[in-house]
Amino acid sequence: MKDLGPDTPPSPERRDFLRLGAVAGAGLVTAGLPAATAAAAAATPARATPSATGAMPTRNLGRTGHRVALFSLGGQAALEQADNEAVAVPIIERALDLGVNYIDSAAAYGGEKRWSQRYIGRVMKHRRAAAFITSKTHDRTRDGSLRLLEESLRLLNTDHLDLWQLHRLSSADDVERVFAPGGAMEALQQAREQKMVRFLGITGHTEPGALMEAMRRFAFDTLLLAINAADPHHLSFSQELLPMAVEQQLGIIGMKIPARGRLLDSWTPQPQPQREGEPPAKPGTLSMREALYYVLSLPVSTVIIGCDSVAQLEENVALARAFTPLSAAQLAALSARAEPVARQALFFRRWA
Repeated sequence: MKDLGPDTPPSPERRDFLRLGAVAGAGLVTAGLPAATAAAAAATPARATPSATGAMPTRNLGRTGHRVALFSLGGQAALEQADNEAVAVPIIERALDLGVNYIDSAAAYGGEKRWSQRYIGRVMKHRRAAAFITSKTHDRTRDGSLRLLEESLRLLNTDHLDLWQLHRLSSADDVERVFAPGGAMEALQQAREQKMVRFLGITGHTEPGALMEAMRRFAFDTLLLAINAADPHHLSFSQELLPMAVEQQLGIIGMKIPARGRLLDSWTPQPQPQREGEPPAKPGTLSMREALYYVLSLPVSTVIIGCDSVAQLEENVALARAFTPLSAAQLAALSARAEPVARQALFFRRWA
């Protein structure tokens, strides 16, 4: 790894954020928890999926009892491209071979034909027991969400999901709609009661307030949040949302770690029209190892990353196998290096 800079003490406003990274390597997310709560979390039994045993370090996925490998497979990239089975299915198969035991998907991935779930379903037809399978509903209504769930189960070749999530909560209006009578929360609770799903979660990219309000209203099992080394520089998820998720003992899944490449020094920006007020894109500033280790040094259970090839998957798994937590000073140095490209690395956040 590159030299991450001098051992400079963090500024006072960032101490709480950096404190979160200090315990992530222990494999149990207990930073900031009261002593009794942390002890209870430590005593919670955890179930390891056989395919993950000895392959990668694992952490508790919150209160679910699932031990999840540090690296998990995202449902986008090659997995969401049309007519791409020859590339996508070998990625999924190889991921399971390497110990990946959490696979991300969503009803919205891959357009109307939902290619991502089709490819995953090809593999789940004969390897369902090897993976913790997830999906999401982007519909804000009860009935619409249940229809999406029914089709997800069919495409994924399973009779239940391990995790079903509200997809991309972005605003106070989103929260009101899903919690209103006839809203998507009714679908999530009904599906769990009927054992169509085991656990319930929320996901978000845009701003922390909506997610925090949803977490106040309902005891979710997991939080999937967009977070990377640029996070502290705009609408930070690590400042209040992440500590809240830790306190609630949620399974915490990180996404957008390399920001679809925009954070990486290997990224070559393509000429394109700029939105008003948006700076021109430029090469990123971190290596993939630095970007990945930054997030894994926070109190997350796992990270999901979409892959374009088997080689890319194998590289990411190798990095996860070799992971050791970064110090507070190293985290601060990486965040400082990400600041010049924060706008493009946080393209999914609300900027206006």
